[in-house]
Amino acid sequence: MTIKPQSVVALTYDLYTTKDGEKVFVEQATKENPLVFLYGVGMMLPRFEENLSGLTSGDTYDFELAAADAYGEKDENAIAELPVDMFKGTELPAVDSILPLQDNQGNQFRARVVSVDSNVVVVDLNHPMAGQDLHFKGEILNVREATADELSHGHAHGIDGHGGH
Repeated sequence: MTIKPQSVVALTYDLYTTKDGEKVFVEQATKENPLVFLYGVGMMLPRFEENLSGLTSGDTYDFELAAADAYGEKDENAIAELPVDMFKGTELPAVDSILPLQDNQGNQFRARVVSVDSNVVVVDLNHPMAGQDLHFKGEILNVREATADELSHGHAHGIDGHGGH
């Protein structure tokens, strides 16, 4: 079957970005450990899904997403200063470490530590891949109808539909 909304897709990918004009390998999903997701429910980047629409098992793909169509351009104002007393009773985080944070509405996100001093921990709230063009290359391993459970839960339950939550 072809990829369309409410189908479960299993695929491999190699992800690259470009740094200083050079192609840089970032991560991959393999046949042994594929990316499995419910298509069309907003889990993946919209332009990523657009590029997969209509493909079927065995098809290969190779496409690029501009930063604006991926994780957005880097926002130089997306910097926050967290008071060190937020970290009372724990060690102060190291520069470049990733902190799991939550806003007042309960939205969870991650921030990279930029600097630490005796008063504040400065964090960058941009997505780690903001400002980067992404290059995806891979193969569609499997496409199937989502189960009623998967549709009600809003996510895939593994390549065969019987995986855990």
